[in-house]
Amino acid sequence: MNWKVTQEDDGCLVRDFIRAHIRLSAKMLKYLKYRNDGILVNGERCTVRRVLRAGDLLTLAMEDTASSEELIPVELPLEILYEDEHMVVPSKPPHMPTHPSHNHHTDTVANALAYRYRAMGVPFVFRPINRLDRDTSGLLLIARNKRAAGLLTTLMQEHRIQKSYLAILEGEMTEDGGVVEKPLHRTAASIIVREICAPETPDAEPARTEYRVLARGNGCTLVAARPITGRTHQLRVHFSDLGHPIAGDTLYGIPNGRMARQALHAHTLSLPHPETGEPLHFRAPIPEDMRRLMEICFPDYDLEKDNLP
Repeated sequence: MNWKVTQEDDGCLVRDFIRAHIRLSAKMLKYLKYRNDGILVNGERCTVRRVLRAGDLLTLAMEDTASSEELIPVELPLEILYEDEHMVVPSKPPHMPTHPSHNHHTDTVANALAYRYRAMGVPFVFRPINRLDRDTSGLLLIARNKRAAGLLTTLMQEHRIQKSYLAILEGEMTEDGGVVEKPLHRTAASIIVREICAPETPDAEPARTEYRVLARGNGCTLVAARPITGRTHQLRVHFSDLGHPIAGDTLYGIPNGRMARQALHAHTLSLPHPETGEPLHFRAPIPEDMRRLMEICFPDYDLEKDNLP
């Protein structure tokens, strides 16, 4: 990435220019210092103590020059809602893992994106800012370079990236909404399963969920939920603890003959653009299986007319 030095910054040190104009983490700056091409002025390697002059071209090697060797490019259907040189926002279909794992080496979002960018002739390293369970559908946020990954991670830590989910719950809730604030941890018997735990538990992770009831009927409840913290299985565990597990969630609830997976969909995503600060808002189409269940349970409810978070 290149920056042209203006008269205003004439005589400025490289490190001061970076602090003033380029938001870099200490880790990223350290990485650049030790790369032969990490920090260049007019094509020549330099230190952060270099004095800049008006007209100089500062280049920082923050773009990927090679793809991840272990990631296999595979042509898979994947809807892209937004894409630029900094980030990409796919809408993940149900039953597709986010990234490769045991028994899933070629059927993931990462594989699909690797194929997409290989076809464009662009190096690709998978840098997910959020993740979704294999059977949860909806919006993912992926950084396309090291700098964007750092900026987006900071936005996530500052709670400036807002996510909302649609979930169909078992049973008809009496409340119109609420907040669940109960910490989670792994169960002793599994590295996958989470459970509610006491705050003083050594591995307890604070977890907060806000939710609003959108519709009730036919033994189910439709909610819009915001996980203020992003813990593994947070929504699934919190709603199960309320006595209303997500429909089709066999890990924390019971099988549902009308839904072959958990009825959970990452529906909206809002954030400032990591470079420009422009407000961005995305909405992922609801998959057919979840839409069918909504039509069965809530035939009079119109999602398009609701003011979702």
